[in-house]
Amino acid sequence: MTKTAMTKTPKLSALNLAPMRQGQNAKDAIDAMVRLAQHLESLDFTRFWIAEHHNMPHLASSATQILIAHTLSQTQKIRVGSGGVMLPNHSPLQVAEQYGTLETLYPNRVDLGLGRAPGTDPITAMALRRGRADISDQFPSDIADLQRYFGDESVQGRVKAYPALGLSVPLYILGSSTESAYLAGRLGLPYAFAAHFAPRMLDMAVDIYRNEFKPSDALHAPYMMICNNILVADSETEAKFLATTQQQLFWDLVRGVSRGMCPPVPDMDALWSPQEKMAAQSMMSTSIIGDKDSVKQQLLDFQQKYQADELIAINYVFDEQKQHHSYSLLKQIIETI
Repeated sequence: MTKTAMTKTPKLSALNLAPMRQGQNAKDAIDAMVRLAQHLESLDFTRFWIAEHHNMPHLASSATQILIAHTLSQTQKIRVGSGGVMLPNHSPLQVAEQYGTLETLYPNRVDLGLGRAPGTDPITAMALRRGRADISDQFPSDIADLQRYFGDESVQGRVKAYPALGLSVPLYILGSSTESAYLAGRLGLPYAFAAHFAPRMLDMAVDIYRNEFKPSDALHAPYMMICNNILVADSETEAKFLATTQQQLFWDLVRGVSRGMCPPVPDMDALWSPQEKMAAQSMMSTSIIGDKDSVKQQLLDFQQKYQADELIAINYVFDEQKQHHSYSLLKQIIETI
């Protein structure tokens, strides 16, 4: 396929989970996260999002707002935000206060991505909520509360979120199924789909969001963001080799094991069973991996199908310099689409 007039050139951003590479501790992972953000800023990536996870020993992203503040302090212009705040774990008032404070310190650089899942296992979710039952069904009303807290004086109630009042921090709805696509469309908010680990409903979610979209004060037309695993290397052989780190992470997820980011291996089939391979690959089915020519073709095909307004790239390359190089190559490719 060649580029056509119908192929939209997407904005380019990145997601990071502050993962620990084998032999690293949390401080090492956070330092690597900041170096990556600085590198992406030098490449003029639009935004750098940090995901919220809990009770995962090899992810250092539990206190996401602190990592966002730290990353903002170590960068100059790239937008930094949550990919996302798992809203059932937090009160909207506290979220508004925290992100209003970040916006006050770093004006026009803060994003607030919102998810309805807990980002952890049920027992840990209960601990985060101090024993309360699942409250994910309150997600729509929690978003309405946040919109009010960030709104002007005319929409406030007795409880106000200082210093969030009037700051209008941009909200993004995150999803890995179709439920949030309906909500994002009805609310007229940007929608980010998690194809990097839950690609099965991507096609349906994209269609639902665009069909359900209603213009709002925040957005006049749909804004579709897709997060995907994208790895570029100097050769196909190297790309496939480096991608075995990602494959090991998903293999571990299937097995309920946590080892962090492991070095690449020459043959994954020597490690996983056929059943484990099938389960892991189902979560990576939209991954884009290869050299520059191959990845460009894959991205053209992807964009021809989805016409994403923004791609949020994530990759798990064990060698930090090769990871940075992968993002550099991706930026070069996007500039030619």
